[in-house]
Amino acid sequence: MIGATRILNAIGQGDPKAAEDLLPLVYDELRKLAAHKMTGEAAGHTLQPTALVHEAWLRLVGADSPQFDGRGHFFAAAAEAMRRILVDRARQKLALKRGAGAERVDLESVDLAAPEGDAKLVRVHEALDALEAEDPLEAQVVKLRFFVGMSNDEVAEALGVNEKTVRRHWNHAKVWLYDKIRGIED
Repeated sequence: MIGATRILNAIGQGDPKAAEDLLPLVYDELRKLAAHKMTGEAAGHTLQPTALVHEAWLRLVGADSPQFDGRGHFFAAAAEAMRRILVDRARQKLALKRGAGAERVDLESVDLAAPEGDAKLVRVHEALDALEAEDPLEAQVVKLRFFVGMSNDEVAEALGVNEKTVRRHWNHAKVWLYDKIRGIED
């Protein structure tokens, strides 16, 4: 991934061609990341992993001179972009369920059971934002473990900490997020 690091530095220096050079090097990993993120989505989700990669890519390199401090930072940014895309879509779906732009329908003829996936994704997003405000490193561990699918060793390398620290943060974050999400649901 040395080539990718060099290209990430070129992107940070404003080289417009560098983004084109980077995509072939990271596409397969981004696709795996997107597929991993999509496994938790409700059945019948309209967004496919390939579309998620492309939308996240546009957000990542579409910004004015994005800065990435290496591979770990790039993939953390990619995971965050994908998370925000999924949350935005979930919020849009929830808004539609609440009547945004909907026509009147006789409730007697409607099955009111709705999938929980979108609401749950928004609750997880809100809890993760709260964790990030309280402990940014712990939030990064969660993003890389849960959303990117990295192992403890990979997270430790990406964040420049030891594996024991990652394990400790991951275990604490799981309990903290569970309590926070349960509190949001109540």
